[in-house]
Amino acid sequence: MQGLTPQQSTIQARLPFVAIFLILMAAYLVINLANFQFFPRSVRQELEKIGSSVTSTTLRLPAERGLIFDRDGEPLAFNIVQYRLGVSPALVADDEQLMKLMAPILDIDEFELFRKINSENVWEFVAGPISAEQGQAIAALDELSLGLEEIPKRFYPQGTLAAHVIGIVLDDGLVGTLGVEGAFNDTLSGRVLDLSISNVPFDLPEDRPAEQRGNDLVLTLDRDVQFWVESELKAAVEEYKAYRGTVIVMDPRDGDVLALANYPTMDPNRFLEIEDPSLLENAAVQDAYEPGSIMQVLTVASALDTGAITPYWTYNDIGLIEVGGQEIYNRQFQSHGTSDAATVLVRSMNAGVATIALEMGAEGFYSMLRAFGFGQPTGVGLFAEEPGDVKIPGDTNWNESTLGYNSFGQDLKVTSMQLITAFSALANDGIMRQPRIVRQVIGEDGVEEARPTTVRRVVSSETAAIVQDWMKRVVREGAPGAFMRGYAVAGKPGTAWISTAVGQEYGEHSTIVTFVGALPASEPQAVILVKLDRPQQYYGHAVAPHVFKRIADRLVILLEIPDDEVRGRLEAADAVTKAGES
Repeated sequence: MQGLTPQQSTIQARLPFVAIFLILMAAYLVINLANFQFFPRSVRQELEKIGSSVTSTTLRLPAERGLIFDRDGEPLAFNIVQYRLGVSPALVADDEQLMKLMAPILDIDEFELFRKINSENVWEFVAGPISAEQGQAIAALDELSLGLEEIPKRFYPQGTLAAHVIGIVLDDGLVGTLGVEGAFNDTLSGRVLDLSISNVPFDLPEDRPAEQRGNDLVLTLDRDVQFWVESELKAAVEEYKAYRGTVIVMDPRDGDVLALANYPTMDPNRFLEIEDPSLLENAAVQDAYEPGSIMQVLTVASALDTGAITPYWTYNDIGLIEVGGQEIYNRQFQSHGTSDAATVLVRSMNAGVATIALEMGAEGFYSMLRAFGFGQPTGVGLFAEEPGDVKIPGDTNWNESTLGYNSFGQDLKVTSMQLITAFSALANDGIMRQPRIVRQVIGEDGVEEARPTTVRRVVSSETAAIVQDWMKRVVREGAPGAFMRGYAVAGKPGTAWISTAVGQEYGEHSTIVTFVGALPASEPQAVILVKLDRPQQYYGHAVAPHVFKRIADRLVILLEIPDDEVRGRLEAADAVTKAGES
């Protein structure tokens, strides 16, 4: 073009290229804007994630844990609320005024509190856990910048009562351990909820889904019986200067555990303060020990039921017997001459019961031990139950002498729960009921009953009746400390020398003594096991029966068990009524 300078000509020549570039850039921007508007997933979610990380957080809400009650509805474990307090510093209008209001409520140093209120963080932790009262006082300030996060806390209103049965809860209410808290943790804990909540200000949703709540448990325990048992056990451990003790009360008709106590015990509300870890052990199901001569009853019942002996069996006792190259002696090396099976039990004759075991044979003996439930957990419903330890033929550490020692409760280990379950089978006409600690599970869908369950028939009703009669004689002649006025008691004491790496301990504080008694003997409604570990008086017949009697004297009142005379009159009247109706 004429009249244009070379520079103008150059610019004019380049203008189409500039225009095309600007059009392309505009088109690019329009396409990306459309992509943001109509296809937001890739861009918008990323931006939202960045913004969310600043203004919100994910909070895990533990479910409201189910409650625990005794058989009569008395609360044994429930939940109380504590709080964790936070502040959004950017929303604080008057930091000095807020500090002066909060400091006396929280009992926190004002300088430290002022530093947190003036933090540069979007949200700052202030204090926790704080009590429900403190939380309510903070909430009453009606301060937008403050947020209260609920912290569930387990509370045991009965203190030490039934502590080893109930157990404890760890980790802000998420994990139960020990007792039924541990064994039924999934049932009690419910469903954890993850929520996205605002940090500005920190806010906690008030409503939670009903299905998030855990189920309630109703136990078989009777609080009054439990209290009495614990009181008497504590007195016995202190009186006889024992290392520790255990008492269990069971209804043999349905397997209900009415009371279970160990002493020394612990307060589950203060378990973090416990320095001795043995206090957390539930000895009734976790301490497997050699029960001693109390096992003689089960050996005799087994031999009688298998036909190895008859009710009229006798032998000549010379005070000892050799089994597998080992000599087994009676207590104090006594010999008793011609003796029957009842006398073997009354006089607690180790040589006599070893003779009976040999007549039964190893196969029959260990088959009956398994039938009585030894060597396996009972399934009562308590945390970390031990199976015990029973060696059988074929094991590398079993020999013929093991049979002899096992016949009177040495060289094998059982738990107190296994022992009372076995004796309850004898008391219940030879039928073993599944021992249970939970009676009902109450959930959103209603009440689920834990119905009594039969495990197996262990011995015939005839065998059970004969052995119960022999055990009544044991109490009359061999354990008079368990004698009760108005009630016939069927029972057996036992003494076990404590085994060591080099043999056995002897002398004071060297035994574990046990007594198991059923009452009323003719129709047992309660079986009581008493076990004292290393008492000063080291023979079972001299210690444990007296503790049994003190418990049983009160138990018949609490359970409203009529004495033998009253029951006899009631049975006679009932028989007359039925005869008249027929």
